[in-house]
Amino acid sequence: MLAFRPPALALGLLLGLAACAPRQPVVAVPTFEVQSVRLTGITLPAAGRPATLALTLSLRVTNPNPLPLRLANVLGSFILDGQPIGTVNLPDVSLPARGSGEQRADVTLPLTLDALGSGLRVARGQAVSYRLDGTFTADLGLLGRPSFGPYTLVQGVLKQPPILP
Repeated sequence: MLAFRPPALALGLLLGLAACAPRQPVVAVPTFEVQSVRLTGITLPAAGRPATLALTLSLRVTNPNPLPLRLANVLGSFILDGQPIGTVNLPDVSLPARGSGEQRADVTLPLTLDALGSGLRVARGQAVSYRLDGTFTADLGLLGRPSFGPYTLVQGVLKQPPILP
């Protein structure tokens, strides 16, 4: 004969409900914000060299987690005026707990003929939209190196004083 045990029943019910409750993620996703993006040069195709676009990209990356976080790699596709023009790789971004850090990259991207027109418009002081879509890998030590994404990391409008007439 089974005896009724209210504490055991309550404990079982509590454990059953806890199993159904939504769980908090182990790591909250960092946020990316553009501090500046500047076109620093354009090279035209010559003697087997492709046309390139040189940019300086400065991002503020914010860690919402209560522990420091190291992003082993941020890898993204740079899209200018709707045209993917190249890959941006930002290795080893270290972030303090519930803090942020600035990551600066000098990037040289190959240009297709379509994207070259967008680059020339920026060089002449006209506005062009950009986007950085990508993934990142967090180095969590003993917990491993999970990858997150793909996400649109940042987007905006690139407009600056002209560097070409």
